[in-house]
Amino acid sequence: MNESSRSVFDRFHLLTLVVLFLAALCIRLYDLTDLPLDFHPTRQLLSAIKARGMYYETLTDAPADLRRFAIQQGNQRVTIEPEILEQLTVFTWKFTGDQLWVARVYSILFWLIGGIFLYLLARDLFSKDSALFAAAFHLLLPYAVIASRSFQPDPLMVALIIAFWWSVNRWAKSLTPVPSSTSPVPQPATRNLYPAISSSWQYAIAASLFGGLAIFIKLNAAFFIIGGALGAALGRASLRDLLRNQQVWAMAALGILPGMSWVIYGLMRGFLGQFFKDRFLPAMFLTPSFYFGWTQMLDNVLGLLPFALALLGLLLVDSRPTRSFLLGLWGGYLAFALFFNYHISTHDYYSLPLIPIAALTLTPLANAIVAQISNVRHNTIAALILTICLLAPLWTARAALKSVDYRPQAAFWNHIGETVRGHRVVALAEDYAMPFVYWGWTATTNWPDSSDIEYHALRGGGQTFEKYFDRLTKNKDLFLVTDLADLKRQPDLQARLSGFAIFAQGDGYLIYDLANPLP
Repeated sequence: MNESSRSVFDRFHLLTLVVLFLAALCIRLYDLTDLPLDFHPTRQLLSAIKARGMYYETLTDAPADLRRFAIQQGNQRVTIEPEILEQLTVFTWKFTGDQLWVARVYSILFWLIGGIFLYLLARDLFSKDSALFAAAFHLLLPYAVIASRSFQPDPLMVALIIAFWWSVNRWAKSLTPVPSSTSPVPQPATRNLYPAISSSWQYAIAASLFGGLAIFIKLNAAFFIIGGALGAALGRASLRDLLRNQQVWAMAALGILPGMSWVIYGLMRGFLGQFFKDRFLPAMFLTPSFYFGWTQMLDNVLGLLPFALALLGLLLVDSRPTRSFLLGLWGGYLAFALFFNYHISTHDYYSLPLIPIAALTLTPLANAIVAQISNVRHNTIAALILTICLLAPLWTARAALKSVDYRPQAAFWNHIGETVRGHRVVALAEDYAMPFVYWGWTATTNWPDSSDIEYHALRGGGQTFEKYFDRLTKNKDLFLVTDLADLKRQPDLQARLSGFAIFAQGDGYLIYDLANPLP
């Protein structure tokens, strides 16, 4: 390819990249102001309630009862990760008011930044052309579109993990000795903006910062950080050489420091102990539900065919360093899945970091296809196929976002809140009654749904139904049921509640009067 053709091709490549990111941004901004009930609402509303509590602490002119309630509910919510996204959201609310879409905008930006680093990493590992595929998969996968709009720390965590992978892979290249030559080719002089720091140290420091921040944002990231680091390093050097490398020790120390500080702080304050509790349930390995559940989560996130192709893509990697790096990423995911075996089989967003991993290991397949396209006719057909592949996930994501309008839910929960105002309430409600707390401005004691009852049984805990019912309803006035389907899955509860008069009912809810048993 001559210089003129290369220049045209580079401009087309850049245009394609810009269009790709613009498309990814636009689809995520669609239906931006809908309520955060489309994706794991329990987790999103946890952050929303905490953020609202922080925000109301800054307000001096809010109604006293609302301010007191918001602060109390925010403070009593469980704390596991540092509230970085919540703090950013609260800061922005000073200018916009408490609009939940603000958090979505931040999560979207984090995911797009992660896409930039993934593109750069794929260029380093494979080729400039096939890097477009890795970025497109990461940005346009329908599940990724929905998940990257969520009010939770995971999009930021994934972006920092990818940035770490890019920097640690760049650093690992310094471990490969430069081949000697009897006739060295003179290199053009370049200006070193940091003459006191070698490029390997620059990438080592960058990797430390990105990796440390990722673990600080969410401790789960440690598996993907360690897997990526080992894969990148062991592909170019022996373990013995790595243990003698001062940059390795510097990266390890700087990378561990933020996360370790948070763990120590959380354990001292007493709120982080539950992070290490009930995450690993060995009995699950003996139950088919674990494997079926994990398979279902993989299907939700990637689809089983892309998952299988991503694994097959490893077979097409010829470069030993690249193969080692990719195996390290998959090994990190596998270790993570085995440790969080309950959550990996029940919470699909726990597999969110698998999206960039799959994007990278699918890239060799895309690279092989690109290599086979050698004439104009094939290029035209390929362009048409790629355009369809670009539009299809955009349309799928748009259809998913448009399928349900959650805005009426705010009025629904507000109505119930006004109905039970002044009463002490037990609730069997969706998402641990967090929508009731947020839009109904009412606190409640939660009755576990059927999945929670199964989980506690798996842990070997639990007590008789009557004792549990008496304990949770003691000194309570009303029993609210909005999850009517789950009530049918709990016949003991259904039979027990049928012995009380109806306090109120409407479309989608029943309220039993615990102070008025039927004769």
